[in-house]
Amino acid sequence: MRLKLISCEILYREICAAVARSPHQVDIEFLSKGLHDIGSGPMLKTVQAAVDKAGEAGGYDAVCLGYGLCGNGLVGLTARRVPVVLPRAHDCITLFLGNKERYLEYFNNHPGVYFTTTGWIERGDGGELTQLHHEKQGFGQTMEELVAKYGEDNAQYLYEQLSQYTVRYRQFTFIEMGLEPDDRFERCTIERAEQRGWKYEKIQGDMTLIQGLIDGRWNEQDFLVIQPGFRVAARYDGQIVGTEPAAP
Repeated sequence: MRLKLISCEILYREICAAVARSPHQVDIEFLSKGLHDIGSGPMLKTVQAAVDKAGEAGGYDAVCLGYGLCGNGLVGLTARRVPVVLPRAHDCITLFLGNKERYLEYFNNHPGVYFTTTGWIERGDGGELTQLHHEKQGFGQTMEELVAKYGEDNAQYLYEQLSQYTVRYRQFTFIEMGLEPDDRFERCTIERAEQRGWKYEKIQGDMTLIQGLIDGRWNEQDFLVIQPGFRVAARYDGQIVGTEPAAP
């Protein structure tokens, strides 16, 4: 297959390593990490433009996205000419940890954790420790407000999930992907933890989801394939994302 890969630059090292091992021809385009911070509307517009450009260029069997749902930043993204493949992930941390189940298990057992990777450090966090974007899906809203917006079943699930994030950061966790040139990124994370008096932990990352995306192993459990004429919809359940017909 010939694939177009559009990814957040946070995954730069991991994406490049995975592409080097892929059996397919993969053309890569990295977009700025800053898209996470400008709001869901502008983020969607930027990623959609890149997807549309790839489709218009022709010759691709699919466009793969190195993103998660990212605070609803990709809700409404439309596949027009070729299929678009999106990991089932709330954010990029799921990609670093290998699957959404491991991500949720870790976060549920470590509330208040701020993850770091080579990309988060060398691409900069701007000094603002704002990593999780669940607030854009309803953080700070009452149960009644969520029901009015999303329906009772979705609201209940969303309320339970959001409640887990109403804590302040108190731990740095460095995700080691096995691609680091030395220990500089881990040492940076340790220093940040010491400066703030936070806990520190290092865990091993998992390239399974990233490699699967680039190798074309798009099982339904881990990936959503959006066919032309459909767009991304948020699912407030274990699937995270789904599809719906695109607006005419």
